[in-house]
Amino acid sequence: MGSHTVSGMEMAAVQAWGRRHPHVADAAFGLALVAVFGVIVVTGGQGEAIRDAGPGDVLAVGTALVAVAGRRRWPAALLLLAVAVSSAFIVVTHHRHPILIVAGIVVAYTFATRSERRRAWQVAGGCTVGLFVIGGLLADGGWWAPENLGTFAWGAAAVAFGDATRSRRAYIVEVEDRARRAEETREEEARRRVAEERLRIARELHDIVAHHIAVINVHAGAATHVLPTQPEAAGPALAHIRRASDTVLKELASVVGVLRSSDDIDVDTEPTRGLARLSELLDGFAAAGLKVEHRRNGASRELPAVVDLAAYRIIQEALTNAQKHGSGVAQLTVTYTPAAVQIDVTNGITNPVTDPAARRRPRKGSGYGLVGMRERAAAANGTVSAGVQPGGRFVVHAELPAAKGVLL
Repeated sequence: MGSHTVSGMEMAAVQAWGRRHPHVADAAFGLALVAVFGVIVVTGGQGEAIRDAGPGDVLAVGTALVAVAGRRRWPAALLLLAVAVSSAFIVVTHHRHPILIVAGIVVAYTFATRSERRRAWQVAGGCTVGLFVIGGLLADGGWWAPENLGTFAWGAAAVAFGDATRSRRAYIVEVEDRARRAEETREEEARRRVAEERLRIARELHDIVAHHIAVINVHAGAATHVLPTQPEAAGPALAHIRRASDTVLKELASVVGVLRSSDDIDVDTEPTRGLARLSELLDGFAAAGLKVEHRRNGASRELPAVVDLAAYRIIQEALTNAQKHGSGVAQLTVTYTPAAVQIDVTNGITNPVTDPAARRRPRKGSGYGLVGMRERAAAANGTVSAGVQPGGRFVVHAELPAAKGVLL
């Protein structure tokens, strides 16, 4: 077992060395081939006398060595060289030289592995046929001599095997390239998903913080106003501030918890579940001093998660804007249709001429509020429009597709 393991490791090491030094390996292979066949040619078969190598043998050995050693660099030229010298040897001696035949077969295989199929058969196949014809016309034994048929068969087999090897290598390269492209695609998709998740979390943080900070700001202003003259009246405002700050801290903790447990594929990534918490949201605005007249048209139903969350956030942002920039009263209408859910938020606009504080407030639609609502709607394949209507009222209208009975 140990000797077999060592032999296998040694063979693998030799193969790896050969791949790193292909031309040196080819030269060594050429020397081994020349040595083996040189001994066979010079000594002859069993019982035959040893003969001296003639000029033709020297030429054949030199040609075979050059052809095999350089077959990776110049396969076409060396194939034609081996065939030309072999043909010349047949013409002069009427014999086939084994070293040249073997060298020609080896180079034909190499040429076929490095050429497209049509060219391989045209060149290497043509050389094989040419040797067969010359051998049949001029060599001893004629057309059907075993040496002549063997040369043709081995030459054709070398071309076919070389073409199959080329096809297999090309297939492996294509498979590896596909795997590499697939891996790059997966990495790009992962980066895209990370970017989308960051944007979603940024929207969540904006929606959560903006609403509750607005509530805190209103009550802080009220407490500041009454504290010098009516200290006891500041208690409820401070209590509202405490509740709002506690709520925003809990919501932020929920978002951070989602980030920390991102490896869990079953984790709920939505800190707020949507319209199921609408009454709680309206109670918060009422406590902050915004009177919301809520009306629902149509029978409420379960909505797709992305639509449900988008509807909640759009209502939250629109009412937050109404609280900061409106007259203290807003109308909210949620309409369920068979194909969608519609949201309308309407509020009066404070007159900047009669209200000095209003002149210091940001202009309606500035900041990230309206942009956030539009992004929310776009994520649910819906639309949002906002603007001042005749009569001095600001209206936010959102329509989110939510076909009845379809949940995602």
